[in-house]
Amino acid sequence: MSSFLSAYLVDPAELRARVGSGNDGAVDEALAYFGPSLDRSDEHFTDEIAQGAPTAREALRAVVHGGPYSEDEDHAFQYGYAYRRLCWLVGQPLEVDSFGPFRGNWLDVVDEGLKAYGITAVSVAEFQYAGLPGNLPSCDVPSCGTWSAADCREALEQFEQAEREGRTPVPEREVAEAVAEVVGWLRLAQRWKDGDIVGFVS
Repeated sequence: MSSFLSAYLVDPAELRARVGSGNDGAVDEALAYFGPSLDRSDEHFTDEIAQGAPTAREALRAVVHGGPYSEDEDHAFQYGYAYRRLCWLVGQPLEVDSFGPFRGNWLDVVDEGLKAYGITAVSVAEFQYAGLPGNLPSCDVPSCGTWSAADCREALEQFEQAEREGRTPVPEREVAEAVAEVVGWLRLAQRWKDGDIVGFVS
C-alpha cells in the first residue's frame, strides 16, 4: 500500500485562532472554502459515516470547537483530515514531489540522507509516527507531526554549516532530490520567521 506526505507552512497563531477556538466564523470560513470537496470526502467515506463516523463538516466543526468528539477511535481519522484542512486553509502547501506515493521506509531513508548533510534537528519520519496535537483524538491515518520555527532554523543552520565545511555527500539521486526539497521548505520557513511546518502522512 502506498502512502503520501503532504506538508504545510503555517502561522501557528493563525492555527491556534481556529483549532479549539469555538469561533463559528472560523467554521463558516472553512465550510465556504472547502465546499464541494467535503461532499466528495463524505462519498468516499460513506460506509464509515453509516457506521457512526462524523461527516467532514461535523468533524471540522468539532475541531474548531474543541469537541465533542466521537468516543469510537475508528472515527478519529475524520478529525485528522479536518485538522489537515485547517492547516491548508491558514498555511502554504509545500512542494512534496519526492514524497508521494511512497512505500515502506522511504521517510527513514530520507532522514538518513538529511543526517548525511548534517541535518538532525528535524525528521520527515516524525510526520509518520507522531500524532495530532493538543486534545485532538489520536489516529494512525492521517498521522501528523510538527516542526517548530526553531527546529526549522536549527536544521537550516546545520545544513549551511555542512556546506561551509564541504560536507556535501552525493547519495542516490532520489534521496538527494528529497533532501533538496526539504531544504527548500526550511528556507521558506526562514523567510516566514515564525512559521511552523506541519506534515501529514496518509
